[in-house]
This record gives sequence, C-alpha cells and structure tokens, in this order.
Amino acid sequence: MAQTPTFKRSPCPLAVTLDIVGDKWSLIVIRDLFRGVRRYNNFLKSPEDMTTNILADRLKRLEEHGLITKTAYQSNPVRYEYALTQKGCALGPVLREIAHWANAYYPDTIKPRFDALKN
Repeated sequence: MAQTPTFKRSPCPLAVTLDIVGDKWSLIVIRDLFRGVRRYNNFLKSPEDMTTNILADRLKRLEEHGLITKTAYQSNPVRYEYALTQKGCALGPVLREIAHWANAYYPDTIKPRFDALKN
C-alpha cells in the first residue's frame, strides 16, 4: 500500500521527507508508536492534545506512505491496532537525534523515555 512520494516542492530528500512527516503531528504519532501506543484512543491520550480528525488524517497518511500498518483487532465495530513498518522504524535514529538536539539547546526538555531513542 506504500506509495512513492510525489515531489510537492522538489526531489530534495529533505523536502520529500518534510512533505511526508514534516507537519506538527506526524512525528508525534511515530514517537507514540515507538513508546508502544497501538490503538486510536491511546494516541488521543498524548499530552499534545491531538484532535480526532488530525489523528485520523495522520494515521492514514503514514499508512499510505508505508511507515505504519493497521490490523483489525475487533470486527464489530471494526477497530485497528497500528504498528511501525521497517520503513517507519528507520526513523528511530532521526527522532533520537532531534531529541538530543532539543535536550542540548533547550535544557528544560525531558529526556526521551522510549527504547528507540536511547543511545
């Protein structure tokens, strides 16, 4: 189901990556997946207070780009669990470096507390 990204700005790798995960919420969803969040309602418990329509949109976009998969865990009504794909897991070191940068230059930020972001 993964698609090749369309180049909204240019074929620059940074621009392409930002087109996919550069909004305010996508990396928060990915962070939460690294922390073990799997179900829709649990994503909504993040302290960032993401709205349901934004969460639904980001989950759909991340799945379309092959960063996550969804699997039904209940059939009536249908409910899904989400998981990172290999492509999504490859963002772990990127998130770790972003967190290290924030910790170095904004000392009041918390240290990452999920395995994918540890040294």
